[in-house]
Amino acid sequence: MHLLSRLDGAGRLVRPQDLVWLILFSAMAAVSPTRDPLEILTLLSLALLQVMEPKTPFFATREGMAFSILLKLLMGYLLIGSTGGMNSSYYLIMLLPVVSAATSYGIPGTAFFTTLACAGYLSFLLYVDFSRYTIDLDQKRELFLRVTFLGAVGYLTNTLAAASRDQAKRHRAVAEQLAEANRSLQEAEDAVRRSDRLAALGQLTAGLAHELRNPLGTIKGSADMLAKSLSKENEVAREMAGFISSEVDRTNSLVSRFLEFARPMQLRLAAAELGDVIDRAVNQLERLGSPVAVFKNYSPDIAPFPIDAELMERVFYNLLLNASQASPPGGAVTVKTRRSEDGGYAEVAVIDRGSGIDHKHLENIFNPFFTTKSDGVGLGLAIVSKIVDEHGGRMSVESEPGKGSVFHVFLPMKSAK
Repeated sequence: MHLLSRLDGAGRLVRPQDLVWLILFSAMAAVSPTRDPLEILTLLSLALLQVMEPKTPFFATREGMAFSILLKLLMGYLLIGSTGGMNSSYYLIMLLPVVSAATSYGIPGTAFFTTLACAGYLSFLLYVDFSRYTIDLDQKRELFLRVTFLGAVGYLTNTLAAASRDQAKRHRAVAEQLAEANRSLQEAEDAVRRSDRLAALGQLTAGLAHELRNPLGTIKGSADMLAKSLSKENEVAREMAGFISSEVDRTNSLVSRFLEFARPMQLRLAAAELGDVIDRAVNQLERLGSPVAVFKNYSPDIAPFPIDAELMERVFYNLLLNASQASPPGGAVTVKTRRSEDGGYAEVAVIDRGSGIDHKHLENIFNPFFTTKSDGVGLGLAIVSKIVDEHGGRMSVESEPGKGSVFHVFLPMKSAK
């Protein structure tokens, strides 16, 4: 396995294209009739630049690519100048910077560097002694064809590169859509699994709660009768009977919560102002003497829409209560509302800077009977999630241990009839 990984790394370091470049430039150096050291050095430098360009991060930037093209122009100019100038067979070497510009820039960039390449090549006319030499019509036609050829190659390469870039953008867009679809599918699968668990636990809870209520009623009635039949002198027995009665009441309250979770909800939908519903939940929290400050940031873009205001007030109160319990004394909790990007949902975010939630618990926090509190039952967030689900909405949570949590509630903004 280690050998395969090393071979794979070597394959990425040395590409087939690199060998092609080295072979091409080595062949040109080998057949050079002059064996001029400057010619050989320039050819090898161009080969090295072509090989190193895709492996160097600097050349991937616009500035780095411009530097590379200018370097190719300079080396091409030196190569042509050292091998006969206008008569050099290396005039085609100017295609390297032209093609590089065409594949890296748009039409303006391609035109600029192509013009530089043509001007560089034609500048060798300045070194011609026109007192001794003349350029006839055929030679002028040849020069025109060479310069035009550079421009045509640059334009065609740029057209092909632009089409390739557009196709790459479309592929990236499709890949992003597929990734988003996969995320949505994963969320839907998680929601289905959670719904299945909730349905199974709801049925179990309903049956268990009904079975518990009868013996609890018998125990409470017996404790009350025992307390009435005891004499005033038997204070210990009266106190024990009182303990039995109070614990039965507490257990009965817990059974009622189980039944509330298990039974189907009947929503009473009516158009309501989301900010007013949250305000009532905040006021309820403040009446309990919460040690944290609550900051509100409501979006004006959310018009009244149909919800069960009483149930949703309970949702926001539970989220605010959890956030305040997770925050240190004197801390702050923020409630933000906004319209979703597609405009179909109202998003409510309850943000705290408290202890956060361990990543391993995030998948289970909306499951019934799951709690990290020593005195918790694990039904608060389960009931909250159920109320939101009944509204056709969804919930999500982001949390970082030691940095806080953000609970998101998404509610569909259907028009009130």
